[in-house]
This record gives sequence, structure tokens and C-alpha cells, in this order.
Amino acid sequence: MGELKLMKGNEALAEAAIRCGADAYFGYPITPQSEVIEYLSEQNPYERTGMVVLQSSSPGVCLKQEGLAYIAGAEVPCVFADVVRGGPGLGTIQPSQADYFQNTKGGGNGDYRNIVLAPASVQEMADFVPLGFELAFKYRMAVCILSDGAIGQMMEKVVLPEQKARLTEEEIKAKYPWALTGRKRGTQHRVITSLDLDSARMEEHNRHLQRKYDEVTKNEVRYEMIDCDDAEYVFVAYGSSARIAQKSVQLGRAAGLKVGLLRPITLWPYPTQAIRNLIDKGVKGFLSVELSCGQMIEDVLLACNGRAKAEHFGRVGGIIHTPEEVLEAMKKQIIGE
Repeated sequence: MGELKLMKGNEALAEAAIRCGADAYFGYPITPQSEVIEYLSEQNPYERTGMVVLQSSSPGVCLKQEGLAYIAGAEVPCVFADVVRGGPGLGTIQPSQADYFQNTKGGGNGDYRNIVLAPASVQEMADFVPLGFELAFKYRMAVCILSDGAIGQMMEKVVLPEQKARLTEEEIKAKYPWALTGRKRGTQHRVITSLDLDSARMEEHNRHLQRKYDEVTKNEVRYEMIDCDDAEYVFVAYGSSARIAQKSVQLGRAAGLKVGLLRPITLWPYPTQAIRNLIDKGVKGFLSVELSCGQMIEDVLLACNGRAKAEHFGRVGGIIHTPEEVLEAMKKQIIGE
């Protein structure tokens, strides 16, 4: 069993990265995720595991989108965290979920995808780091841990993973034959790049990436359902919004309403079929609860495909909705009370 500690979500993510045997972390101290690089700097992981920590030249996932597109094109395993604050622009330092489009629909150039994991607790901030690395290396792609200022800053008990040793050069060569480990005489020349000026090869590479993304969609959808067995109406929410919506379910059930919660854990690939299965079971409507002006609602609507009502309810500017107002929105917008 791992070590039990009381930590902030950002600290749990950082400690988990050390314990997963990560080679390096590149980041910037910016609210509300400053604790990630601060914790790593304080822990001096180079002395613990050989992990390098470097401050990058610019803050925010926004300014890293070109690099993420390069990573997708070159098929380099990578895990990155986005602890979201409100925007657009400098916006506010308060929690937000308005980076949904940026991470689930792209952000950089080209046809590519990132796996997106959405933690709803400090424990999941830690758990999704080893899961993220597992998926990143399995599919040779970037994995985003999409959190928000509330989850990043809150403190909860967390069971940390056991320390893993970093792979040796020989282990890397055996496990990842595509990796660049230095060419020796008589060995095959390897190139990892996102550039190919031959149109036919570039088309086939893009087709290859899409086949990989289809495999991810088939095998890696994750979600949680709460009180959905007999539900007539369902909240759809992730991260901190899901914690609030879970309380809304309790309040609704106490008032005699058959409401449930679908919590997407992977925002891409999205649990589209789970929503369609709920419609098949008789769910009449869905309320997408977000700390945004309405982004995930588009995926909910695509899943519903006109077969059930779907509406958005959100707060922005750093204001976090209450369970009571979320339930009231369900009554007014979906149930029609």
C-alpha cells in the first residue's frame, strides 16, 4: 500500500510524477497551478530519482500548443497537466473549465487528438499520473490531465503510489524499440519527427494516426455513473462540477426526483455510447453542468442526436455554482417545473 498524506491536488500530482519515474518536468509557476513546480523544486527530484525539473519560458498550455502538435505528429509519449483558470486572456485566477475545447478538440495545427483525463479529487490527481504515463506510452501520444483551480488547490487525503525506478538504457531499448538511444555502428538509423515533405507518406502517416485514435476510442473510454439505474433525468459533469452535481443528485432524490449523474473521466475519448445507452433505458433529458459558457454541451448534444433533450448550465468568472442552483436549473431547463 502507498503512503497516506494530506496534500493539495497540485502537490499530489507533482509527487506522483516523481514516484512514476518521470524523466523530466517542464512548467511555469502560474496560478492556480504554481504549487506543481514549487513542490518539485522543493523536493529536488534529481537527487531522489534523477528527474530533471526546468522552468519553461512561458506560462500556460495556450503557449505550448505548437509543441503539443509536434508531439502528436512525432508520436512522442507525454503527460501534461492543465489546471484551468478563467479566461479569455489573463482572465482571473479563480477556477474554470473553459479549456475543454482547447484540449479535447485540438489547439495546435493538424488532425490530432490528446487523451484527456478529468480528475474530480486529489486522489485522482495522483492516480491519473501513472495512468496517464501508461496510456501515453501504450499509444505513443500526449495525455492531458485536465483539472481546475478548485481541484488543484483543495486539500484531501491521498494514497500516493509506490516509487518506481526510472528505466535504464537497456530497459528502454528492450521495451521501446522506437526510442532514440544513440546509434551504434551496424544498427538501423531512426528518426522521430513530425515533418515529411512527401505528400503520399504524410497522408499515410495521418491515416495511421487516425487508426490509432480509433483504437483509443474503442478501448479507453472511462466514466462513472451515480444513481442512473432508474434515472429519468441525468446531470453530465466532470471535475469539480461533478462533485457539486453529485450533491444535486442527493437533493433531487430527497425531493422525489429520479435524477442521476454521469461523470466523464475521459473527456476524449468521450463516453458518447454511455449517454445513448441511458436514452435507450428511458432517460428523457440531460443537463451539462460546467464552469464555462457551454463547451462540453456540444458533445452531449452530439451523443443525444436529437433523441433526448440536452441543455447547458454554467457559471463563469470564477463563480462556482451551488448544488441548489444546479438542481433548480435541472427543474427549469429539463424537467419543466
